[in-house]
Amino acid sequence: MRFSEGIEMVEKSIVSYGGVEMGKLERGLIWISLFIALGPMLGFFGTVVGMVQAFSDIEAAGDISPNIVAGGMKVALTTTVGGLIVGMVLQVFYNYLVSKIDALVNNMEDASIALVDLLVKHKLVSQK
Repeated sequence: MRFSEGIEMVEKSIVSYGGVEMGKLERGLIWISLFIALGPMLGFFGTVVGMVQAFSDIEAAGDISPNIVAGGMKVALTTTVGGLIVGMVLQVFYNYLVSKIDALVNNMEDASIALVDLLVKHKLVSQK
């Protein structure tokens, strides 16, 4: 069986299909990326809430003492730590997935090059 299309058409088809498959592989990464950004933001939001709570407690007591400020500061620091941990863990997970996707894409590219070489070797596609 001979293909009427030349090697350029075969390569275009492979590149197009590879793009579709790469899109499928990367489909869920946007959500991980979103949570990487949102984790530290929510931590910072908690920091602001904790500081507002601390200042509100100072205002209510009419005095500044460690006992009055401690609750708000605890909220501020706990949420900051939580947000940073979420962001860091998800960033490591994201980078792991991206490296796996890159490895799969490289394997697909190697296989497609081997396929085109095989087709040319057995004269199943024309050079022009």
